[in-house]
Amino acid sequence: MSREKDIAESIIRELGGKENVVSITNCMTRLRVLAKDYDKINYEALKKVDGVIKVNEEGGELQIILGPGLVSKVAGEASKKIGIKLGDAQEIKAAINEKNKTPFKLLLRRIASIFIPLIPGLIGGGLILGITNVATKFNWIADKNLLAMLSLFGSTIFTYMGIMIGMNTAKEFGGSPTLGGILAGIIYNPVLADIKIGGSALVVGRGGIISVLIAAAFASWLEKNIRKRMPNSIELLATPLLTILIAGFATLYVLQPLGGFIADAIGKAVTVAIAGKAGVFTGFILAGTFLPLVMTGLHQGLTPIHMQLIQSTGVTILLPILAMAGAGQVGAAIAVYVKTKSKQLKKIIEGSILVGILGIGEPLIYGVTLPLGRPFIGACIGAAFGGAFEALKVVGARGLGISGIPLAALIEPNKIIYYIIGLIISYIAGFIATYLLGFEDPVDEEIKDTQPFSFDA
Repeated sequence: MSREKDIAESIIRELGGKENVVSITNCMTRLRVLAKDYDKINYEALKKVDGVIKVNEEGGELQIILGPGLVSKVAGEASKKIGIKLGDAQEIKAAINEKNKTPFKLLLRRIASIFIPLIPGLIGGGLILGITNVATKFNWIADKNLLAMLSLFGSTIFTYMGIMIGMNTAKEFGGSPTLGGILAGIIYNPVLADIKIGGSALVVGRGGIISVLIAAAFASWLEKNIRKRMPNSIELLATPLLTILIAGFATLYVLQPLGGFIADAIGKAVTVAIAGKAGVFTGFILAGTFLPLVMTGLHQGLTPIHMQLIQSTGVTILLPILAMAGAGQVGAAIAVYVKTKSKQLKKIIEGSILVGILGIGEPLIYGVTLPLGRPFIGACIGAAFGGAFEALKVVGARGLGISGIPLAALIEPNKIIYYIIGLIISYIAGFIATYLLGFEDPVDEEIKDTQPFSFDA
């Protein structure tokens, strides 16, 4: 039996058996579960299952952190074992919405549901573009036809991202994905340039992602309301017809201008805050507070901003700053490794430092810095100094979805060196801050009892 099957069976057993699992899905690092009876779950045993880094319960959703790669394999095995379709999360969404109805939290969850499915494409396309840009800059590839093909492969996700977001938005708000895609297509259709409203020609793509989100959400609301009131005999024909017509006119006259205003305001605010005179201070604060933001889930709200900046300016100058948070963790973990006398804690760090350098922070956060307390503060301090440097140099990334060293492939070619320097600054500052702050060195038995980190994860 494979390790993934063993882990899946152990998790299901500690969840109270397959009969106690309502729904199961996963993101890049977490197995997300809805259970019928949470009293049947053996939380302590679940934390000690091989491969499990941490277990959280948030708003009725059980989150089992396994890390990248492993989580998707375990999720697949678990879904087969339980006999339910992986990713079919309608019941889990309904339960979460019922238990966790605060508008702000629901908004963040919806944003995550809209953008998380795009991350593999953003990573792949962004990396291809990054490699192609570097190859072009240094004349590594002489064949112009090959360069054109690579550019095509890398840019396609960004060319049609609006359509995908429109479809995901409609799906998330209970509408037809196709109609959401159509509304997004209206916003990006070149024919817009031939249409005049109030004597002025419309701007293709104005408002970008923000306009798409607003238009697709409105179309979904409109579609549901029309469908409720439409006789069954004509509903199939009338609902999509009226939805496209009404939402289409509303988009051109109201929603796209509104989205354009919001997008312009966001772009100006970010540019002034980071590229302006106070940019270094802004970068210091943003990077220094990002780790706590991630732990509360509030970082999901930044995803549309990143994407809007990429669409409007070609890069997001926020991401390199925020990526320094992971680098601060690495520096802090190295300081702990140097100071601790605990063999088990050293082993935890040895097993998680590489993935930390590669941009996956959960093992270091939950296995090292956060449980020790002061090293987590040291990591934030380290991140702040690196973020200040990234803001000083106004470093931009052409894609998102990755962090750490791999993010260098998405940085503008002429600023890759500045991104690397920022990482080094965060490593060093995180190390120094943590070394000076110190921590209460745990004995090995305490780690064994409180830190369920698997060295094989």
